[in-house]
Amino acid sequence: MFTVALLLLLLVVRGVAQEEAQTKGCVCGYPGIPGDPGHNGTPGRDGRDGIRGEKGELGLPGPQGPKGDLGPTGPEGQKGEFGERGDKGEKGDAHVISKSAFSVGLTALTKLPVANAPIRFDKIIYNQQNHYDPQTGRFTCSAAGAYYFAYHITVFSRNVKVVLVKNGAKIIHTTDNYQSSEDQAAGGAVLHLEVGDKVWLQVAGGELFNGLFADEDDDTTFSGFLIFTA
Repeated sequence: MFTVALLLLLLVVRGVAQEEAQTKGCVCGYPGIPGDPGHNGTPGRDGRDGIRGEKGELGLPGPQGPKGDLGPTGPEGQKGEFGERGDKGEKGDAHVISKSAFSVGLTALTKLPVANAPIRFDKIIYNQQNHYDPQTGRFTCSAAGAYYFAYHITVFSRNVKVVLVKNGAKIIHTTDNYQSSEDQAAGGAVLHLEVGDKVWLQVAGGELFNGLFADEDDDTTFSGFLIFTA
């Protein structure tokens, strides 16, 4: 065992001595020129993501973009609560409906009236607005508009010729000849009247044409009423 170890030690010492002898006998020359660069190596693998940086400052607002399309109508909202009651408004002008009408007749006392004067009909059938005056025999207009006037005459003992007059102007004439028995005559017209105008019926042609008769069984009447205001 000892012998083997000794042999190994001798071999090591000999090898070292040979290396020193070779080194001492070598003469160093000048450095050579640099060699050509080697080829690029293959790219390395991507490195790991770095740490997330801090949030940057808010940038300036950009220009206004174009107007977008109108969106669909939303659902109907809930009904709101009732508001407070408003103040009472001013009272408006009431629409007044004008009324004017009359209907009158002769009696045994006023039959066979005088000629060329308003006939005074003293039998009041209707004169609620008092627009007809039995004292003068004239109707006076109180509301401008269109009026209808009509008369119905019982003719007896004499001929009849009457005229409807407006403010002194003769509008229409009616004539009937008496022939030994009672007869009937009538007339009517629509007139436009202004406030204050007067209308009446009168005998024309003298006493020979005033055969307007009235008694308990026969009547002679004169009527008029407002159709519409102007």
